[in-house]
Formats: sequence, structure tokens, C-alpha cells
Amino acid sequence: MKLTFTILFSIFIAAIISSDVSAKPKVKAKITDNTVASLLEGLNSENIGLKSSSAYMIGELQLSKAVIPLLKVLHQDENEEMRIAAALALYKIGSPIAIHAVKRTIKFDDNERVSKLCASFYSEYLRNKFKDDKINVDAAKTALK
Repeated sequence: MKLTFTILFSIFIAAIISSDVSAKPKVKAKITDNTVASLLEGLNSENIGLKSSSAYMIGELQLSKAVIPLLKVLHQDENEEMRIAAALALYKIGSPIAIHAVKRTIKFDDNERVSKLCASFYSEYLRNKFKDDKINVDAAKTALK
């Protein structure tokens, strides 16, 4: 009985200690010019994996300096996956120019999948902006007509 109590008490203390360690706030890393330059270089790469990963990280870091290169990818890249990655990054950046580009892609991209996903991104943007759950992909498409 004493041994069981000691083991349970030890586990309880270990759980408390480990929860305190993991409860530390995350520190936001400083984004250097070198980081931005590397991501922009990756966005111009011929390697599709590097290019899409760069677009993803640009969106996650919300690098407004990358809006113009992302617009180029969105409008000129032949690969639909890359156009989708660029649209997602632009949505995450959230600047007026970026959101407008995503909105226009709904109507003007020839690929139905790209168009639908851009409509989804734009719908989510509107939902977040107006906090109205009734806005959906159809409403986003109707807004363009």
C-alpha cells in the first residue's frame, strides 16, 4: 500500500512539473532579412516542393513583402497546386491587395479547383471579417456577380 502511494505520488509530482515546463509562453522568433530573402528565392525556384513550402511559410509568417511575388505565382504559374498555395499564402497575409487577388481568382482562373478553393479562402476571410456564420462559398461567388 505504501509502495503504491509512493508511486502514485511520484507520478503526480512528475505530471505537475512537466505541465509547468510545457506551459511556458512561446517566444515569437525575429524574422530576419535573410529569412525573407531565402523564402523569396525559394518561391522563384523550379523545385515544386521548395516553391510550395516557401509559399506556405510566407503565409504563416504573413510577410507582406512577398505579396507581389505571390501574385506572380497566382497569375502565371501553370501548376494548379502552386496557384492554390499562393492563394492560401495571400489569404493568410490578409492585406487588401492580397485579398482582392484571391477574390478575382475566383472568377478568372480557368481551373475549377483553384477557383473553388479561392472562393473558400475568400468566404473564410468574410466570415472572419464580419463574424457572420451565414456567409459561405456561394455568397462569396454571388458577391462577384
